[in-house]
Amino acid sequence: MAETILVVDDEKEIADLMEVYLKNENYRVLKAACAEEALELVAAEEVDLALLDVMLPDMDGFGLCRKIREEHLFPVIMLTARVEDMDKITGLTIGADDYITKPFNPLEVVARVKTQLRRYTRYNRGAAEPVNEYDHGGLYINGDSHRCTLYGEELSLTPIEFGILWYLCRRRGKVVPSEELFEAVWKEKYLDSNNTVMAHIARLREKMHESPRKPKFIKTVWGVGYTVEE
Repeated sequence: MAETILVVDDEKEIADLMEVYLKNENYRVLKAACAEEALELVAAEEVDLALLDVMLPDMDGFGLCRKIREEHLFPVIMLTARVEDMDKITGLTIGADDYITKPFNPLEVVARVKTQLRRYTRYNRGAAEPVNEYDHGGLYINGDSHRCTLYGEELSLTPIEFGILWYLCRRRGKVVPSEELFEAVWKEKYLDSNNTVMAHIARLREKMHESPRKPKFIKTVWGVGYTVEE
């Protein structure tokens, strides 16, 4: 049975756009233009995830999220044109699971939807064993299947490129020196002035459409190594 996504946005163009992208991924989509309509749908339907715009005509998205959280635990992703950190903090402290700033890439929203649904499903199944995967911000990589996608699109990586990305993701939040990365992936002793890691990182970023100056995923800590943030 298709999972049901509730899109709450008074901008019809945005709601219709998200409906198209979500239906392309075989989700069932419900739409509401105000908080009152959204609450009626939540009460009447089995909703698996909600996308809530912060600016609504009858109640802001924060208030709507609080109302939903009184009875429901499904994931909530906030959508807003405001970029202040306080808005993000407010959304997350009242029970939202993620936060996306407009204008956004619809493919990224779909990727975030998939991420939240996977996490919610795993939590409710009570999985005790660690999952051998990394899933964040549109990047998904699985160490068991050796599958990697970015915003839902498959990345064609060589075994070395996959090994680099997987090693960095497993150590996300930590800076990995080039020596450690080389020895872990190539299984050889690192030699001074070895530019192999740098060259492979450049090719990997190119496949991920990453800007060398402002990469989103693989970041350089000059003089130290590379990191993928949590």
